[in-house]
Amino acid sequence: MWHGFRIGTVGTPRSTPKRPGGTVGGIQRLAELDLDALELGWVRSVRVSEKTCQAIRETAAKHDVALSVHAPYFINLNADDEEWPKSKKRLLDAAIYGALAGATDIIFHPGSYFGADPKDVLPVALRRLEEVIQELEARGVKVRLRPETMGKPAMLGSLEDVLEMSRAFPQWVEPCLDFAHLHARAGDGSMNTYEEWARVLEAYGKALGDGALQRLHIHLSGIDYGPRGEKEHLVFADADLDLDAILRVLKDFGAQGRILVESPTLEDDALILKDRWLALHRE
Repeated sequence: MWHGFRIGTVGTPRSTPKRPGGTVGGIQRLAELDLDALELGWVRSVRVSEKTCQAIRETAAKHDVALSVHAPYFINLNADDEEWPKSKKRLLDAAIYGALAGATDIIFHPGSYFGADPKDVLPVALRRLEEVIQELEARGVKVRLRPETMGKPAMLGSLEDVLEMSRAFPQWVEPCLDFAHLHARAGDGSMNTYEEWARVLEAYGKALGDGALQRLHIHLSGIDYGPRGEKEHLVFADADLDLDAILRVLKDFGAQGRILVESPTLEDDALILKDRWLALHRE
């Protein structure tokens, strides 16, 4: 842990060797790079055996790499009644198999407004989340569900959305704060200053309690965006995201947790971020 944060990648590092390869090889590669967190990228589907989960868990414990899971993209808390059971199963599978693999946190995209008023969508999302939580409780699976802040204004996943979900289920739900998505969401270059990020963390702490700032789960990357929000993730060097402003506000608020990098170069930018975070603490 580096001054309160574990730092790693969303998905296995690009430099992971072919043998042993896969998630086990990715964990080993992160440890070689002196990084200590991995978000398993189960973004298309959850197709993993219990035996593989055991190998992942044991390797992560051996190398002291903290694990989370990025659930499949095709989850929507605002899906229609016909589609919702499929979304529910995807989120449940990510949580159940993620827990078997040793993951403590399950990150997911909350879905879409489908043009409806966000205030009308949120109650639907909360009912759906409650269904998932009840199922996990019945199965004896304990993880933290983390709805991610999303990069397009048409998507369910504003800061207010994810804070409300977390307030509703404080023992089960806390946000995944994607700073790049928050920067891109408005589409106008805002959410990029120390003062703006300070307001985000103030709102977070006020909504969920100051202790929640010591359990942050953060996504970071560069990002390209337009009037409709996010276009694609970029490396830090090619983006206008003020990384230093983010790191300074995290330091000043005494924040802790995990920072997972999902830029195209993954571990290269994770190491850049780690170096800048450590340099900030040497000042």
